Amino acid sequence: MNESLAPEIVARIKKLEEKYKNSGQDLGAFLDGLLHDSYITYWDYIHLDTLLSLQIPSTHFPDETIFITYHQITELYFKLVLHEINQIISHGNLTVRFFTERVSRINRYFDILEKSFDVVAKGMDKKQFLQFRLSLIPASGFQSVQYRMIEVYTTGLENLVHEERRHMINDWSTVEDKYQYLYWKYGATETETGEKTLTLKQFEKRYNPRLLRIANQVEHNTIYDCYRRLSISDQKNSQLIETLRDFDRKVNVNWCLAHLKAALYHLSKNTAQEVGTGGTNWREFLPPSFQHITFFPSLWTEEEHTEWGKSWIEDLINNNN
Repeated sequence: MNESLAPEIVARIKKLEEKYKNSGQDLGAFLDGLLHDSYITYWDYIHLDTLLSLQIPSTHFPDETIFITYHQITELYFKLVLHEINQIISHGNLTVRFFTERVSRINRYFDILEKSFDVVAKGMDKKQFLQFRLSLIPASGFQSVQYRMIEVYTTGLENLVHEERRHMINDWSTVEDKYQYLYWKYGATETETGEKTLTLKQFEKRYNPRLLRIANQVEHNTIYDCYRRLSISDQKNSQLIETLRDFDRKVNVNWCLAHLKAALYHLSKNTAQEVGTGGTNWREFLPPSFQHITFFPSLWTEEEHTEWGKSWIEDLINNNN
């Protein structure tokens, strides 16, 4: 059968020929490759077998598989958040529409993460959790570098300094100066001695160079900086403002409270195991009203800063008593 090719197919072949000519490749060889190539499958495309092989419990308790899988899913969502953040800060001509759409994506990811936390808060046997968690020491979700990267990419380090230590930095402080006072470092510090826990020491040894490199790279080019570089009229866009406020609230209030809810459920009535995995002091570290961390300070009123997270934490504690 000798059928002529449709004009649109011929046009595409010519475009392919031009493309491979410019790259020094031969179109015929490329077409031969297509003939020899196998069809892609779903399981190969997402590397399903590899993905499902990564859940390796340390103990015999069945619910540890839930714990591992949940945290791996969480890290994949963090990867998506960072993907959106990088699109924003690397955009050559940032518009309100693009900015709002990408932050809205981030907000949807955190919505899913917040709602899914009941998987570990209520979806595991408490007795099993209190046993297998002992095998994890000193590992802790505190050591999630992607979460710290989200913070560093989103706002200046001065906004991540613990409220009680902000007097120790000023406009001339370097990235390194600010970094040593970041709020989360005090969540893995011994309350009585002030000594760093092994959890924090391990994390700093592994990730301090990377986080400091990122912080220096994005200094003056964080999400907050991108917002402040917009025109005055664009900065006043109500949809963008509310989307950024929502992002701030979801990360620095709702996400913290989701963790606190799980800790209250599993640990608060077990006085022998009240310390978080890895020795983290969750009672002092997780409540957002204790940290007063906001990514976008200028988008909140003074009263909102003062009351940051207080009503949420009071409701949560009352509901768990």
